[in-house]
Amino acid sequence: MVVLHLMDNQRGVTDCSRCGEKASAPCFCCAEHCGFYLHKVCAEAPLELNHPFHLNHPLLMQNAPYSSGMYICNFCNKSGHKSVYRCSSCELDFHIKCALFTFNIAENNLKELEHVALQHSLIPTENGDEKLKDVSKCFGCREPLANCTHFSPCRGFNLHEKCTEIPFKLNHLCHRKHPLVLQFNSERLSCKICCQVTMRRGFVYGCSPCKFVVHIECASQSPLQVIKSTNHEHPFTLLVSQVPFTCDGCGTGGNHVAYRCGTCNIIIHKNCISLPRIIKSKWHDHRLLHTYFHYIEDFRVLNCLICHDEVNTEHGSYYCSKCNGIFHVKCVMKDKDSYEIVENEDEIEMPIESSIIVIESNDAGEATKINHFKHMHNLMLGPFVGGYENSCDGCMLPISDPFYYCSECAFFLHKACAELPKMKNVWYHDCKEPLALISDKAFLCGRCYCISNAFGYECCGCEEKICLRCVIAHTPGARTCLKHEHPLFYYPKHNGKCNACGWTTQAAFCCKDCNFVLDLDCFSLPITARHKCDEHLLSLTDHDDNSYSEHHHCDICEESRDPNRWFYNCSTCDTSAHVYCVLGPYQFLKLRSLYKENAHPHPLTIVKKKYYYPDCEKCGKPCVDVALECSKSECKYIVHWYCVTPVHLRSYWAWYKW
Repeated sequence: MVVLHLMDNQRGVTDCSRCGEKASAPCFCCAEHCGFYLHKVCAEAPLELNHPFHLNHPLLMQNAPYSSGMYICNFCNKSGHKSVYRCSSCELDFHIKCALFTFNIAENNLKELEHVALQHSLIPTENGDEKLKDVSKCFGCREPLANCTHFSPCRGFNLHEKCTEIPFKLNHLCHRKHPLVLQFNSERLSCKICCQVTMRRGFVYGCSPCKFVVHIECASQSPLQVIKSTNHEHPFTLLVSQVPFTCDGCGTGGNHVAYRCGTCNIIIHKNCISLPRIIKSKWHDHRLLHTYFHYIEDFRVLNCLICHDEVNTEHGSYYCSKCNGIFHVKCVMKDKDSYEIVENEDEIEMPIESSIIVIESNDAGEATKINHFKHMHNLMLGPFVGGYENSCDGCMLPISDPFYYCSECAFFLHKACAELPKMKNVWYHDCKEPLALISDKAFLCGRCYCISNAFGYECCGCEEKICLRCVIAHTPGARTCLKHEHPLFYYPKHNGKCNACGWTTQAAFCCKDCNFVLDLDCFSLPITARHKCDEHLLSLTDHDDNSYSEHHHCDICEESRDPNRWFYNCSTCDTSAHVYCVLGPYQFLKLRSLYKENAHPHPLTIVKKKYYYPDCEKCGKPCVDVALECSKSECKYIVHWYCVTPVHLRSYWAWYKW
């Protein structure tokens, strides 16, 4: 048994052994002077507390319940390392003083708060410190402390004086079945009025059987409340009802409390009153305009360019008046860093600088002859005449209709690649600077980590480079794959299996009509490819017709091959090979293009030898893969690509999934 003495004054500075705060008189200390101190409040605190704000279970006093010795108080959100009031069933932890402080509020035992001085209403926040601004909010109603006297107990939380006197029970129009009881939001339920999820701190009014929660400030809103909107010409009036509604601002559902424009008959969430009218988003090249409903003259379905689900045009959305792109409000505004508000609506939108100059057009207004700033000759719009042996010099994928070609040299560009602007913003790039179109520069793509010297975009700020196939693939809209009959849509977060390689995807191109899925690598596979193992073009194949063979092998590496995975095949010679064995590690390097290497006086040409393999000037081994060969015919200089290029341009990536 430990004997404690009550002390009226405290000499020296020490900590309370129960709450961990500085001990101050009156307090108890050990009669043996072993350094054990307890605040009088902590010493008299009950071991079991039936808290009115948590009626489901009692709070039990325990030592720090975790192996780390630390816990976070669910009322003040501050850490603690000593004794704690804990509900193990609900995983709630409270500092001793937080539990007793709120208990006294619930019991209206305000005499226990007399030792806590009432603070003046003026809180200095002129330095803009976000932490100070957060502290200067009431933990009860989450409203600012300005213009109100408040309590500031020693744990650093603040509480309006008026919030200590709020009723314990409340009858509210939006939940007439049961009264709402003041409690801790132990389940982190969202408020049924504003739809915002509350942190597990402070108070809420709730009905536990119905899983119904409202914030204190939402519950206390006046039925006559009127809010003026900066983005709408008429004011909005509070409308309380038990009937759910669809918000005309964002198109999502709402519960019980809405705001209505009596003139336009628009019903919206409170938060949607302040939706910006015009934004500039990384998801789109043009400005987007918010509308409460969007008229369409035909009967087609409009899909959101981000999530690809249908947009209900009878309710709010963001749309582009120039290209008819449309977005869900929640999708385009999900990430605050991905858009900026256009404050001055009269400001002229800067035109997107085109990469082409139109020289000739057909009767339909389609450009048939253009000049691209990355090519020296004019390009002609050409009909697709079959065969996939040519690749686009922009994205390095097989040429398909429509495309432009150069009649003076073997230069091809998909129409979509040719029309990409000189400068572009992309939604997945964190830097706020735009990206500039580059070409004829070997680089490592920051998205797919492939080496390329075709077209790409380079950030003007951080200098990250992204290949054109990634830019196009991640641009919102439908994509076609020559191995699938339906359009594919890109989903940044998709957990599934790729139909081509069988690997689990984190992001993928998916078909909305069937369960067809491709990851980015497989989506970009060329339909045909050449390899020295066969004199014919090899075709990308998604199934093996040879079901009689018990074992399937790659004719290049002679290792086993999964017949259910895509592979390259020659139907004439019955040659079959792994995708990686055919394409190699440098499939997006343009052969016959020039590369400047400082150690050699002449320009070097990127080559891939097929039948004759001269020895590398650096390592002495045969150049069986991509190599750099002197463009001067009289000079026999040749080296492996990986022997002379910088480390970041050497591919160590092997497609083991094949």
